[in-house]
Amino acid sequence: MTDPSPAVIPVYVVLPPRTLLLDVAGPMEVLRRAAMEPGAPSFSVRYVAARPTIDSSVGLALAGLAPLPDALPDGAMVVVSGNVDQVLGGPGPTDQDAADEEAIVAWLARVVRPGVTLACICSGALLAARAGLLAGKACTTHHVCIDDLTRLAPSARVLEDRLFVEDGERLTSAGITSGVDLMLHLVARLRGPALAVSIARQMVVYLRRGPADPQLSPWLEGRNHVHPAVHRVQDAIAADPARDWSLEALADLAAASPRHLSRLFNAHAGMNLTDYVNRLRLALASEMLSATRLDMESVAERAGFASTRQLRRVWRRHHPTPPKAARAAG
Repeated sequence: MTDPSPAVIPVYVVLPPRTLLLDVAGPMEVLRRAAMEPGAPSFSVRYVAARPTIDSSVGLALAGLAPLPDALPDGAMVVVSGNVDQVLGGPGPTDQDAADEEAIVAWLARVVRPGVTLACICSGALLAARAGLLAGKACTTHHVCIDDLTRLAPSARVLEDRLFVEDGERLTSAGITSGVDLMLHLVARLRGPALAVSIARQMVVYLRRGPADPQLSPWLEGRNHVHPAVHRVQDAIAADPARDWSLEALADLAAASPRHLSRLFNAHAGMNLTDYVNRLRLALASEMLSATRLDMESVAERAGFASTRQLRRVWRRHHPTPPKAARAAG
């Protein structure tokens, strides 16, 4: 399931003093690659801060930064980077740094409103908490900051051992590289999982199941190989798992005979084609169960299963709990 989105999504990347550079580079690389795909929304990215020049975590100065804007347009995304206590080769926090953080907190409290998506990377969640934006929300942060987040947002439901957490228009991620997972999740929500899978492969990172599950995503299972024909088939199935795929149609995509494709797929993906299709259909069904109120019959149909009975039968092969557990988790 994808969300309708404007052709150009305004993104404001908030850089606090001593910005953790990987918190910015990783997620923005995901957006850069997403915008390169035909038909994908583009992103108008502005880097904003309390000062025009700040030091990053690795000692690299970030200059030419725009001031914190007076207001945000509808549909904007605000990405708040984390920061570090000690810059490489530089001093620790200064009084000016503290004043700049206070300016960012006050700005967040003033401009983030319904219709604006707030994504906090790593310790960026602490700034959002200070602004009162995580009150009553489920959220997470870097494991060393969990106690601080609990103190700063006492009414929030602070979750440990999560890559990222989504609660309405508030998204928060754990430490550093999990910002990439969060942004891949947003891309999947905007354009579907196939694009997110493609970007994850390009960036040589694992795409996770979702905000509450640290295991490898079914969208990437069976893809640790380099055979181009098998990847073509997997790309096609991932783009439309619910389609009534025939072995003959997939063989045409692979430019191989049905029998040869079956052998190739088993050898390189480590599973047969039917199992692969069913795994992706289960992933699609799980997303719909957790994110929508569709009844089980509608979920089964939209995921490509012939009936709810077939959905439940395939589900039992891969999950220890029934489908309704996915809905409860959502």
